[in-house]
Amino acid sequence: MAKVAVIMGSDSDFEVVKKCLTALERFDIDYEVEVISAHRNPEKLFQYASTAEERGIEVIIGAAGKAAHLPGVIAGMTPLPVIGIPIKTSFQGGLDSLLSIVQMPSGVPVATVAVNGAENAGILAAQILSVKYPELRSKMKQYKEELDDAVKAKNDNLHKLMGE
Repeated sequence: MAKVAVIMGSDSDFEVVKKCLTALERFDIDYEVEVISAHRNPEKLFQYASTAEERGIEVIIGAAGKAAHLPGVIAGMTPLPVIGIPIKTSFQGGLDSLLSIVQMPSGVPVATVAVNGAENAGILAAQILSVKYPELRSKMKQYKEELDDAVKAKNDNLHKLMGE
């Protein structure tokens, strides 16, 4: 089955990253989780990212705050798709993290979700992988139907509250 690597620059990012792991679990996607800093132990990051494909990893998710170079550095080391999760910081609610991840040079793309958008990172990884895995595509279609049903139920409840 599909396998995703989830890397965070600090263990303090874990509270946000848990939502990503929950999303991956929802779709029965195997994952591994590591704390590796692009700045504090770049050699370990190089070894990890450059060998990810041969270890069966198909998508890498990188979560980082402040300078937030982690996802971009990973994207420079691997041909695999990389998804960045900007972590909220004290500077304008994480704008520094967002811009550090989304503003990549030509040739080194990083798909970027919202600040603290870890759940969407897991869902995006599932969507990317569903191109290869038909059973995952079926689960994704079911998930989209569940989202649709939830909105319809909220609309029905609203109209009941309004006496319609």
